Amino acid sequence: MNHHRKQRKFGRKMNGRNALMVSLAHALVENKKIKTTLAKAKELRPFIEKAVTKAKIGTLASRRLLTARLRSPESAEILVKEIAPTFKDRAGGYTRIIKLPRRNHDAALMAIIEFVK
Repeated sequence: MNHHRKQRKFGRKMNGRNALMVSLAHALVENKKIKTTLAKAKELRPFIEKAVTKAKIGTLASRRLLTARLRSPESAEILVKEIAPTFKDRAGGYTRIIKLPRRNHDAALMAIIEFVK
C-alpha cells in the first residue's frame, strides 16, 4: 500500500529525483517561468515555495542553506536579492501552475509554473 507516500517517483531513484527537482528549481529561479509536465510542476511547487520562504529570512544561515539545497550560489543569490523581496508581504502561494494542452507525441499533461507577480 502507498500510505504516507506523497512524493512522485518519476521512474527515477532518489538521487535522480533530487537532481531533477534541483534543476527544475534552478531553471525556475533563472527564467521566472518554465514549461514542464503537470506532475513535475506539482512536485516542484512545495520545493520552491520552501526555498522562497527561506530566502525571505535573508540571514547568512538561510543563504547557506539555500546554496546547499539549490546546489548553486548564483540561484540562491537571485532568490534572496530579486525574488524574495517581491514577496515580503505575502505569506505563501508564491507560484502559480497553469495547465496547458497535452503534449503531442506522448499525450503528457503539460503545465507552466511561474512566480506570482
